[in-house]
Amino acid sequence: MHKKILFLCSDGLPYITVILSFCLALSFYSFLFPKLTIFTLISWLFFFVIVYFFRDPERPIPFDPQIIVSPADGKVIDIESTNENNFLNQQCSKISIFMSIFSVHVNRAPISGVIEYYQHNPGKFISAFKEKASLDNEQVLVGINSKSEGKPEYRILVKLIAGLIARRIVLWKKMGDRVNKGERISIIKFGSRVEIYLPSEVKLKIKKGDWVKAGETIIGIIS
Repeated sequence: MHKKILFLCSDGLPYITVILSFCLALSFYSFLFPKLTIFTLISWLFFFVIVYFFRDPERPIPFDPQIIVSPADGKVIDIESTNENNFLNQQCSKISIFMSIFSVHVNRAPISGVIEYYQHNPGKFISAFKEKASLDNEQVLVGINSKSEGKPEYRILVKLIAGLIARRIVLWKKMGDRVNKGERISIIKFGSRVEIYLPSEVKLKIKKGDWVKAGETIIGIIS
């Protein structure tokens, strides 16, 4: 279950608490042993990097039901047409987003709907920037059906991929849960990759090389 404390995702608190304790202890000993000062400064720098990594800012969510938003912060490194045979079972557009360690790593639902598909694939932890990470790395697949009353249904698939540093994918939702567009659904810790598979009838609004923000950037419009 997702929780937010001040501007931070609560999943980061164990890391932040341990590192803060270490920094405070090292700061104390640096007064007794001045040679430790450089290590103290480095430890505090590392502490602020970790705090920055687990930030969880609010985002303005576009509520038009035809709009599909980005599931992740990062850079669009690839867009291609492909067959998706796990949930969509059709020709679709695959958008790959690389999340560096400096990206916000909280992932959000691209559309409102119901989670109808879940699959966890154990795997490797190669660099998420490489294309083979999509096939070989630890990953979680989440399929969402729009199920809008009085409107045609459509489905999308989000693939959460662990990277070289990211070794854990935390999903806050389960099968059957209803999610709202822009709602926080997961976090991938310390650098990763997210892919979203969209039906071919979706008109894309982004291109390769664009930078996107989860829950805010419009990546497509369903016709």
